[in-house]
Amino acid sequence: MAQFVDWDLAAATAGALSKSGPRVSYSEATDVVGDLRRLTDEAAGHVADYTGLRAQVAHPPVRVVDRRDWAATNIAGLREVITPLVSRLSGDKQPGALTEAIGSRLTGVQAGTVLAYLSGRVLGQYEVFSADPGQLLLVAPNIVEVERKLGADPRDFRLWVCLHEVTHLTQFTAVPWMRAYFLGEVQAFVDASSSGSEHLVERLRRGVATLSEAVRDPESRTSVLDIVQTPAQRAVLDRLTALMTLLEGHAEFVMDGVGPQVIPSVERIRASFNRRREAGNPLEKAIRRLLGVDVKMRQYAEGRKFVHGVVERVGMDGFNSIFKSPLTLPRLSELGDPDAWVERVHGPAGTVPPAAG
Repeated sequence: MAQFVDWDLAAATAGALSKSGPRVSYSEATDVVGDLRRLTDEAAGHVADYTGLRAQVAHPPVRVVDRRDWAATNIAGLREVITPLVSRLSGDKQPGALTEAIGSRLTGVQAGTVLAYLSGRVLGQYEVFSADPGQLLLVAPNIVEVERKLGADPRDFRLWVCLHEVTHLTQFTAVPWMRAYFLGEVQAFVDASSSGSEHLVERLRRGVATLSEAVRDPESRTSVLDIVQTPAQRAVLDRLTALMTLLEGHAEFVMDGVGPQVIPSVERIRASFNRRREAGNPLEKAIRRLLGVDVKMRQYAEGRKFVHGVVERVGMDGFNSIFKSPLTLPRLSELGDPDAWVERVHGPAGTVPPAAG
């Protein structure tokens, strides 16, 4: 089987390049892990009550991880998804021994470099590639580091993070088709390449190289969109962008809706965190742009505005119709026009909830 990435080398590279977290004693680390597990359970109750969404499948408890564990888990997940796709698309044709050895190792180092960088920034993640229905990861060193930099109350900040990540868990476990739909779209993106399989593998390698270059050279003018070349791929990317914007915006909307009720310092945390998102030296900004982090920031704002607009018009139960099937998910063009989604899904007479008071 042709090997696209030397995954073992990717894991070793990520482990070697991942920075250590903030200094904590063994007792403090134990307390942080216990606190995050407890607050995850608390957040689950708040999210369920606020959204009306209930998990329909069993899921494992939260995993509190360090930076190396986070990178290793994501490498394992990517390996589970990418290896079968590349194998199927290449027809199991073997490249030359030298080409495979050099190419897969180079891509392994590049992938490990990217994941090492991200491992120092991610606070939490609902990871769907390596397990069904997925697993909730909280990166303890990053959470502690950010709460210290913000001067935030630890309990409040940790619950605030948990609200966001538990909303993602809820989206994938209360909507049983969500994971399969997401993975299907990822596969459709790869399938949509009109080039031969050899060219596809090379383009995937160039995409990983682009990300690695962004980490090393902030002056780079390359873009991750260089690997999106066909109209069919762009159509799939539009659907994936709409989905991710919805999911991120929904999580932001929920954490902002629940937060004031259960987190005394939520306004200060939100203001400080937003300033942190916008800040950064030129190197950080270049890396964020090329890795797509800036796109994710826009997804937070655009998605939250869309969700707020829909809930304002049809209430939370009406909004939850969005999760009935892939056909009721918003189209990319509807994210800036909640009325268009309401009319398509609820009809021209979509009801507006009565004003409070």
